[in-house]
Amino acid sequence: MEKLFYSISEAAESIGESVSLVRFWSNSFPRLLKPRRNAKGNRQFTAEDIEVLKQIHFLVKEKGLTLEGAERAMQAEKASVSKSVKALESLKEIRAQLMEIKNSI
Repeated sequence: MEKLFYSISEAAESIGESVSLVRFWSNSFPRLLKPRRNAKGNRQFTAEDIEVLKQIHFLVKEKGLTLEGAERAMQAEKASVSKSVKALESLKEIRAQLMEIKNSI
């Protein structure tokens, strides 16, 4: 069963980045990321928020866009960015499986 909310460290781990970067992106993209806060004030991310973080990661780290460029791209071409991120994740999984097979030979 999938969790309803993920901590900032779980969100950071899912995209392979630091907690401080996730916090920075959370502050930099208020229209796209709206993590709720628990009683202590800690951010809690939904699965949808994590997908948005993956898209931001793809645009900024893989495509080399600025934060402003990434936000514009996500608002203009959200479906296209989402498909690209999913394709990249699938390719990374395939690569990991192939490396595992290679190492077992």
